[in-house]
Amino acid sequence: MEFYICQTNDAKDLPLPSYMTKFAAGMDLYANVHEVQIIPAGKIKLIPTGIKISIPQDFEAQVRSRSGLALKYGISLLNSPGTIDADYRGEIKLIMINLGENDFKISRGDRIAQMIINKIWRPDFKVVDTLEESERGIGGFGHTGI
Repeated sequence: MEFYICQTNDAKDLPLPSYMTKFAAGMDLYANVHEVQIIPAGKIKLIPTGIKISIPQDFEAQVRSRSGLALKYGISLLNSPGTIDADYRGEIKLIMINLGENDFKISRGDRIAQMIINKIWRPDFKVVDTLEESERGIGGFGHTGI
């Protein structure tokens, strides 16, 4: 199965998404910024990655926060995981938020997120009047305690 990737003209010097360890599920994505970007504490900024992808039907790419950035600096992605549909052909850009207490600096080529490829199953729902009972039932939102 073929997946395709291309870099925008202004990102040819950046690495392609890459797995940093042998069993990593996510590929690191790199910041395609031309000057240092500051995300002030509590603010949101759109950061380009310089890549476009084409993935087969019935697949998606998800973009997620990097755990180290989240833990150390409070940097996260909004709408995470963000979905990149198989028919999207634009540049992947990340909606980044700084939930930390200090401003956060992003430089060209920084590893700022990760991307995972997943198989999509599209169910055929059958409309019914009731659902079968389960042990859990309608319990949710902390019903099992802390």
